[in-house]
This record gives sequence, C-alpha cells and structure tokens, in this order.
Amino acid sequence: MQLKSRITEDMKTAMRAKDTARLGAIRLLLAAIKQREVDERIELDDAQIITAIDKMLKQRRDSIAQFEAAGRLELAEIEKFEIGVLQDYMPQAASADEIDALIEQAINASAATDIKDMGKVMTIVKAQLTGRADMAQVSTRIKSRLA
Repeated sequence: MQLKSRITEDMKTAMRAKDTARLGAIRLLLAAIKQREVDERIELDDAQIITAIDKMLKQRRDSIAQFEAAGRLELAEIEKFEIGVLQDYMPQAASADEIDALIEQAINASAATDIKDMGKVMTIVKAQLTGRADMAQVSTRIKSRLA
C-alpha cells in the first residue's frame, strides 16, 4: 500500500503546485486503480498496482504510435508526458545484462531446449521482470535464445 499512498500524496502536491498536466495523469492512474479495486472487490497491493501501471504504459505507447501515424503530434506529446509521469511509479528498469542472466537461469531451471518450451521460460521470467522490462522485448530475446 506504500505505492498507492505515494501516488495520492503526489496528486496533492500537484494540486498545490497547480501542475494541471501532471495532476491529470495522476488522476487517470488513481481512477484506473480504483476501477480495478471496485470491479474485483479487493484492495490492490503494490505488485497489482505496478501491473496496472504497466498496462497503462503499454496503452500510451500504442496511442503514441497511432497518433504519430495520423500526424497528431500534439496528442503524441501528451501521451509521452503521461508515460514520464507513470514511469516515476515503476521499479527501476532491468538492464540488458540482467534480463539475459534471468533468461539463462529460467532456461536452465525449466530444462528448456527449443521454442516449444518458451511458455515455461516466459512464466519464470515474467514473475521476476514484471514492471521492470518490456515483456514483448523479453519474449523476443527468449525466442532468439531458444531458436
């Protein structure tokens, strides 16, 4: 619950500073958290909040690609700003070497030999890298390693 209280405090700080852009992004995050809590009738812990933030980041990246393709650069800039705000609440990103080491450990632990075993490896790696790396890129690395 430390992360949720930190987000709430940051919202109050943005209100006091009259930082409307940052305030809007934080409110979107809090709304997403609250919506999930209401839908599932639970109180989200830090790991679940990180998962929600990760989902929001993916949505923003997809939106940026679409806005840039349509020539709507001002909307893409807003999305980029929101990504910056959301990134503040994510754990420190894993380095490429760390990701490769975790993939290697997962391959050894699951005794994976070919691409058919990718699901086993992905399950192990995902538990350790959620919120710290783009899982699509991790998936690509696993595929190339097992191929």
